[in-house]
Amino acid sequence: MRPARAGGLAGALLALSACTSTVGGTASPVPGGSGGASGGGDDGATTVACEWVAARSGNPYAVEVAPPDDEVPAEGTTALRMATSLGELVLTLDRAGAPCAAASMVHLAGLGFFDGSACHREVDSAGLQVLQCGDPTGTGAGGPTYAFPTAVDGTETYPRGTVAMANSGQGLDGSQFFLVWGDSQLPPDYTVVGTIDDAGLAVLDVVAANGNDGSLDPSPGGGAPTVPVTVTAMTPLQ
Repeated sequence: MRPARAGGLAGALLALSACTSTVGGTASPVPGGSGGASGGGDDGATTVACEWVAARSGNPYAVEVAPPDDEVPAEGTTALRMATSLGELVLTLDRAGAPCAAASMVHLAGLGFFDGSACHREVDSAGLQVLQCGDPTGTGAGGPTYAFPTAVDGTETYPRGTVAMANSGQGLDGSQFFLVWGDSQLPPDYTVVGTIDDAGLAVLDVVAANGNDGSLDPSPGGGAPTVPVTVTAMTPLQ
């Protein structure tokens, strides 16, 4: 089930039905770019070649930005400090499990892509408890002018403390991500990119307690957080 926003825009929506759930992200990209393969860098570190593809042309909410380098680290972890209007979260990103998603988030953070953006959706329903962020336009339809393949193997789960990439069901990810503050029952269709620290989970608990405006119901779709949540700065820590 993949609802659309008012005005016919493909939305970055989260929806839960009796049988399936979806977490929608950036407007659908089209194929392009280079292929990928694992290997080792000049310093012996494990790397992977990511496939960055062009986002769909004509999306007025796409923000022009070049993708990261093709070769990205594929071992260990890295971290981002996500400062928000309600407090600070530290996101630990898994370079080994989701190298391209981790590299993209670090790349965009370093460019200030997320700074000043609104977390546009909060959902508090049975089986789906998340805050969705990462769209610099705050519309739910925005993202960068590149995308990359969703990285799943069918074993993914989304317990409290998970950071995962939103997508539009096309097998490609952009910049939008969701933060899981309550164990969520979703199909294994979303790249799990990392985890949230305990202090960050406390911030999300406040967001959850404040609730949402219900503007995206029914689905249940949730809505914009009742108390706005703005990413004031996203800063790479390593």
